[in-house]
Order: sequence, then structure tokens, then C-alpha cells
Amino acid sequence: MTTFDDRESAFENKFAHDAAMKFKAEARRNKLLGLWAAGLLGKEGDAASAYALEVIKSDFEEAGDEDVYRKLAADLGDAADEKTIRGKMREFLAEAMAQLIDEN
Repeated sequence: MTTFDDRESAFENKFAHDAAMKFKAEARRNKLLGLWAAGLLGKEGDAASAYALEVIKSDFEEAGDEDVYRKLAADLGDAADEKTIRGKMREFLAEAMAQLIDEN
């Protein structure tokens, strides 16, 4: 194998790794968002976990974060405004990424 082939393979592996990490981080962020929102909605225990799973599933409706935002905004109503929800989305994404890095 040539040096070029080695570099190409390394770039492909890095791309695949980065894509997998992004997917895991977003799924974990959505779980954290779901648990946070469940608390605002007065859900605890199994009900909170079930709601968090709903938030995770909502991310598969379309590409990007808007499907998750719309679900949270609709469910939370006046309990949280757009700025708060989007702020939590950023905060929990950073937290999820840090958790994944610590695990690896």
C-alpha cells in the first residue's frame, strides 16, 4: 500500500468516526433535553425516561435540529421560550460531547 492509500484510508476512517460521534452526541443531547423538559412538565422516573425517548425519536423526522425544537416548543408551551430551549440545546450538546470524549 502506498503512502497516498494510507492517507486516504486514514481520512475515510476519521470521517466515519466523526460522523458516528456526531450522531451519538446528538442522541445523547436529545436524551438530556428530554429529561430536562420532562422535569419542567412534572414527569419523573419512567415517565421522564419515556418522554426523553420521544424527544430522541423526534430527531429522525427531518435533518437538523428543528424537529427537536418544534417538539419541545409544542410540549413545553409557556414553560420555556425559544431562547431557553435553544440555549439548552447548545448546552446539552456540549455536555454530551464532553461525556463521549471522557468515555473514550
